[in-house]
Order: sequence, then C-alpha cells, then structure tokens
Amino acid sequence: MNTSRPSRRAGEAASRCATTVREVSDLTVNAAELAAELLDSPPLARRWAHVQGVGQRATELAVTVAPGDRDLLVAAAWLHDIGYAPDVVDTGLHSLDGARYLRRHGYPPRLVALVAHHTCARIEAAERGLAEQLAPFPFEEGPLMDALVTADLTVGPRGQRIEVAERIEEILQRYPPQSPVHRAIQQAKPLLIAHTRRTLERLDVGV
Repeated sequence: MNTSRPSRRAGEAASRCATTVREVSDLTVNAAELAAELLDSPPLARRWAHVQGVGQRATELAVTVAPGDRDLLVAAAWLHDIGYAPDVVDTGLHSLDGARYLRRHGYPPRLVALVAHHTCARIEAAERGLAEQLAPFPFEEGPLMDALVTADLTVGPRGQRIEVAERIEEILQRYPPQSPVHRAIQQAKPLLIAHTRRTLERLDVGV
C-alpha cells in the first residue's frame, strides 16, 4: 500500500474525527489523505464535502461494529467515493472503479471489497451490465456494511446531516428516471433503509 500521500489537512481531519476510536490507525489517516488527493478540487467540491461528512459520521457509528473493524469502517467511509475522481473513473460505476484503484495500490482486500459494494452497488452493477466485473470482490453482510451504508445515507451532498428517506429522495431527484443510478436506488430502497435501521438500533442499545 502506498502511504506517501501529500494532504496533511485530510490526515488531521481524520484525527479530529476519531473521537470514538481508541487510536487513529495509519490506515484511516492514509485513507483520508488519499481521498483528499483525489477529490479535493473545485470540480468535486460537493463530493469532497460529502466524503468528509461521511468520514465524520462513520467515526460516530464505529461503536456499532467490532473494535477490530472500527478503523476499517472509517477508512472505507473516506474512500467510498474515490471512483468519481477523474484519475480513477473507468467503467462509470464509481464503487467498482474505486475498488479497482485501491486493489492496484495494494490496499487491504476487505477494505477494497467494502468500497466495491457500498450502498447496494451490486444492484447498480446489474443495471449497468457490470455484475461480472464486480463479482470478484466478495460481498460482506453484517454490522460493518450496515454502518458504512448508514454513514453514506445520513450525510447529504454538501456534508450536512440528513435523514435516510430524504437522502434517498435527493438521489432519485438528482438522477433522471432512465439513469442506472436512479433505477438502482429505487430497487435498493428497502435494503438501504434496512441497513440504516439495523445500525441505528445498534447505536441505541450501545452494541
């Protein structure tokens, strides 16, 4: 894994966010720095604001996953949208493109797979005819994926906190009905709500 990333600001942001994680791992800091390197530019300002908010939200939700998975959750949150970066875009499925980039650069396979499958990406992959390309990345089901999806769906496009139903509706309004993103989110809606419900239930009981 390449750890020589230039954005000190993003690393410091990751450190400030990590209030519920016992220590800030090198993986988490590196993930924030890579995300900044790829996304922190004027054309992607809204995307970068969203990613920073998701990183913060994932840190808050880290208590819902096993202690050994908390840095993995936060790292995946920082990296989940790098597939939108011009240097990363390939197939147009941002989760797949981001995962392939991370795999090429030697990131841990489990982290790569979380990015590949975040927010029901397998449904969008099917809509785009990319299911076979996504298949090599194993899908992980459980608290870790639940928390990653929840972080993504409770932060809006400007980094603001938002209810999951409002976030889903915002995505559906942003993409036209014929878009594979729109069709995928419409199909995935019950699954996305279930991911979020399970995470918030764990958060309420302090699991």
